[in-house]
Amino acid sequence: MGLIKEPKNIDLSTKSEPWTEQELSDFRKIMNAIKKKNAKRKSRIITKSTGKHASMKS
Repeated sequence: MGLIKEPKNIDLSTKSEPWTEQELSDFRKIMNAIKKKNAKRKSRIITKSTGKHASMKS
């Protein structure tokens, strides 16, 4: 991955504005849903690689 060069006479800087409480709440809900989805996927990959089902105890 390389650096992006700014063309002459163009400024690519951005200004970040603070998030509202509603935006933060929505973002946290989305992130929690993504984390749960990834945790399920990760546990399926682990059980496939070990050849054991999640419900089986060793």
